[in-house]
Amino acid sequence: MKEPKAPKIEFPCEYPIRIVGHAAPDYKDFVLQVVAKHDSEFDGKAKMKTSRNGKYLSATVVIMATGEPQLQALFEELKASGRIQMVL
Repeated sequence: MKEPKAPKIEFPCEYPIRIVGHAAPDYKDFVLQVVAKHDSEFDGKAKMKTSRNGKYLSATVVIMATGEPQLQALFEELKASGRIQMVL
C-alpha cells in the first residue's frame, strides 16, 4: 500500500501561519516585524489569541508565500529569536 503524497503547494499563494510564543506586551509587534521582513506585501494584520492560562499568545497571519526558501527563512528567524515555541 502506497502512502499518499503530501499536496504540492503552488506558489505564489496566500499562506496562513500560526506563531505561538510566550505572552509579552510586545509579542504582536515582534511577530509583525519579523513577518514583514519576509513578505513585502504583508498587510500587518494578525489574529491574536491568548492561551487559557495566559502564558502563551498565538498570532495567526496570512502571507503571500513565494516559495519554500521564503517560508524556511521566516520559520528559522522566528525560532532563532528564542521567543517562539511553535510555528505551524
